[in-house]
Amino acid sequence: MKGKAYGKINISLDIVGKREDGYHLLEMIMQSIELYDEIEIEIIKEGIEIKCDKHFIPTDRRNLAYKAAEIFIEKYNINSGVSINIVKNIPVAAGLAGGSSDCAAVLKIMNKLFKINASEEELMSLGITLGADVPYCIKGGTALCEGIGEGITVLDSFQNHIVVLVKPPFGVSTREVYKGFDINKAKVHPNTKELISKMKVNDLYYVANNMKNLLENVTLRKHKSIYSIKEIMISKGALGSMMSGSGPTVFGLFDDMQLAQKCYDEMKKKYNDVFLTRTI
Repeated sequence: MKGKAYGKINISLDIVGKREDGYHLLEMIMQSIELYDEIEIEIIKEGIEIKCDKHFIPTDRRNLAYKAAEIFIEKYNINSGVSINIVKNIPVAAGLAGGSSDCAAVLKIMNKLFKINASEEELMSLGITLGADVPYCIKGGTALCEGIGEGITVLDSFQNHIVVLVKPPFGVSTREVYKGFDINKAKVHPNTKELISKMKVNDLYYVANNMKNLLENVTLRKHKSIYSIKEIMISKGALGSMMSGSGPTVFGLFDDMQLAQKCYDEMKKKYNDVFLTRTI
């Protein structure tokens, strides 16, 4: 059985507190994009096999897709194994939830493949044990995610807006970025409520000019190229540009496909991982 694992961008990422266990409390608007990994799962006698078209992707327990299969088999007492084939299109360690999305897709596909009929809520509560972005990736679309990512409110769709993505030639550690964030120094927070109300009426101009990601400055301190990518995107016609998640991928929102194509072509001269896509 095959499925698609869609990437995401953040329209906003606010940090509103910290739990005693060190996890940050978040308030963020997540948006699925038409960039996806392809997942195919086959039933085998026993064990878990992962195959991937990219040699640098781990194919053991370090891979979230492996962990998803393992937890699913254990939870539902399945007495066979699975072979999982991943065609990887979403860049890794990029702030686009590629690993979390693969993980979510494995849970959803196995649910159908083994005819378990677990509810979406049940899959989401399994997912949160694997990663903070997994419940959102199970839900997808446009959503407000709160807490450590487990509190999800579905929002009116913000689909069909043009997005150019640029992933610089390095990854970042989400854990390290959060470690480098000082909540006391965060003076300006995104106006999440206003962003939600403007997204509801498809006000792309407001959204593009008022997106905010509190982690951006942390990643920027180490990687100045993020700032130059944003500048080039704006100069090439993006209505707004921002880093997604903990980075380092930068995206630009466009209202003109020709301008977006020109920006894509320009970025392709400098970077390998450039994508022209849409919100879904």
